[in-house]
Amino acid sequence: MKLSAEARALQDRLGHTFRKPELLARALTHPSIASATRPSNQRLEFLGDRVLNLVIAEALFLHDRLADEGQLAPRYNVLVRKETCADVARQIDLGSALKLGRSEMMSGGRRKNALLGDAMEAVLAAIYLDGGLDAAKPIVLRLWGDRIEVADDQARDAKTALQEWAQARGMQPPRYIQTARSGPDHAPMFAICAKLENGAQETASAGSKRQAEQAAAQALLLRLESGESA
Repeated sequence: MKLSAEARALQDRLGHTFRKPELLARALTHPSIASATRPSNQRLEFLGDRVLNLVIAEALFLHDRLADEGQLAPRYNVLVRKETCADVARQIDLGSALKLGRSEMMSGGRRKNALLGDAMEAVLAAIYLDGGLDAAKPIVLRLWGDRIEVADDQARDAKTALQEWAQARGMQPPRYIQTARSGPDHAPMFAICAKLENGAQETASAGSKRQAEQAAAQALLLRLESGESA
């Protein structure tokens, strides 16, 4: 299979030459342009999320051998969330290689966090299927590199920072609303929505309510600060 010029350029930026280029082509195919003969990247996104989770969890475990689970979990949430995946995608200009339907292109799909984050995970899955963990792991560590070093700073008490942000603008403190719970009793997953009185909100999931609240607060802070700097 022959890749597009944009996909070949992305392949160079990734630092991985695909033995099966059809894997990369599928990872770059958004559902808006998929068909029976051109499958979307959604299944790859599912796998890539798990590949990223494993590599990042191991990297954090080895990076700080004295940190306990309560310290590692918020750092992990910062590094694997959709917004971070989207930032990495922008770093390598993944958006330029995406295959989108006309409606997505017209609505600025190449810049959307959710779309870029999903595609980044799909690309990681494609690398994993093409070359195994030995190929995927060094690419994740290189692309996420500096973020691993500063994850502790980014994860530290986002709830306090969000409350200070709201109070500085005359707003009431944010509310945290549990929107879902899944998984067995011994390994639950909580979805928490952090919401401000102006309607701004973000949702995140984690293995405890406290971790999910911190992750949701951090996601909302990032969006708010990005909006202010735009």
